[in-house]
Amino acid sequence: MPTKNYENTENKFRRYKAHVSIAGTTQFHLRNPYVIAWWSAAFPGFGHLLLSKYLRGLVLFCWEVFVNIQAKINLAMVHSFCGDIALAKEVLETRWMLLYIPVYLFGIWDSYRTTIDMNNVYLLAEREDAPFNSFSIGALEINYLDKRSPLMSVIWSLFMPGLGQLHIHRLLTAFFAQVWTIVFLYFSNLLVAVHFLFMGDIASGTAVLNKQWLLFMPSMWGFAVYDSYVNTVENNKLYGAEQKSFLIKDFQNPGFKVMRGKVVSGQP
Repeated sequence: MPTKNYENTENKFRRYKAHVSIAGTTQFHLRNPYVIAWWSAAFPGFGHLLLSKYLRGLVLFCWEVFVNIQAKINLAMVHSFCGDIALAKEVLETRWMLLYIPVYLFGIWDSYRTTIDMNNVYLLAEREDAPFNSFSIGALEINYLDKRSPLMSVIWSLFMPGLGQLHIHRLLTAFFAQVWTIVFLYFSNLLVAVHFLFMGDIASGTAVLNKQWLLFMPSMWGFAVYDSYVNTVENNKLYGAEQKSFLIKDFQNPGFKVMRGKVVSGQP
């Protein structure tokens, strides 16, 4: 019997549109380089994670958290938002702040450049239309292409970053998002503040917050929602394209012609 869906384990083709593994589905698709660059500006590493550049994204993300904490950039931003510019200048640690700038700019530039390159690769891979695996099974997990609801990905991501990624089987991003969300929640004392809020003690809830860590949270929640939504939509498109290719190759008669304006009764 002929084997199917294993061509991309051997180097028979130059480019592949996607790869389905136990850890998740990785695929090329068109992205707006300005949107990716914006996410890198919002939080270094997010742009690369959206491109499935996990190692590079994790390095930039950890750099952002460590150097930001040392330079007290988030704390200075909170003071500047409150109109206390003098205090914002006072809390900044100059040595760490100047170290922060080059890597921050690199993250924006590299994500923009990489997005353009990957868009070009996608167009070439789409033209080559090389077969790729659509099903992966192992001792620990099963992953396969199917259609899922983008709305459900968004809802679960709003409850807890990482759950939307679990919904679409992006295990690496899900693990990353959940671990760092727990870290941010713990050090920001956000849940303690929520507890005081439920008790009606707003003053204590405000006082207990660690503003330096708290300011990381909006970016994390926004990234989780956006990443899960976009990848759910693109996975659905990939599923449809794979089904279309399969049906054309295995079921459609090569001699079949669609006659416009006429009812086709059947083929001999």
